[in-house]
Amino acid sequence: MLTIPPMEPRLKSRLRVAAEIRRCDATGIAAAVLRRGDPDAGAILLKVNRFAAGCRIFTGGWGPDGERMWHAGTGPDPVPEADADAYVERQRDRDPDLWVVEIEDPHARYEPGEGSA
Repeated sequence: MLTIPPMEPRLKSRLRVAAEIRRCDATGIAAAVLRRGDPDAGAILLKVNRFAAGCRIFTGGWGPDGERMWHAGTGPDPVPEADADAYVERQRDRDPDLWVVEIEDPHARYEPGEGSA
């Protein structure tokens, strides 16, 4: 069963997004905020575009022990960009506070930071 710590201090969404962008910048990977959500508590979605190799979507969430982690929103394998974009649109329609970050990673070097979801 999923357990979420009741009083865990939370880092604001805008700071989590800024940290992920900085991680990309430090390794020479292009990243941009496509949609700004709620600055304090908006959910975050990462679209990792590997161009010819397809795209992966990561969504922030909780692990089984209550730790913050990234989940593969479109499954473990890359999907065509059109499928990734359709997934992003469905999530945006459901959540007006959603942040969307696109990461351009043609060399498959990027993995989302552990515990930073």
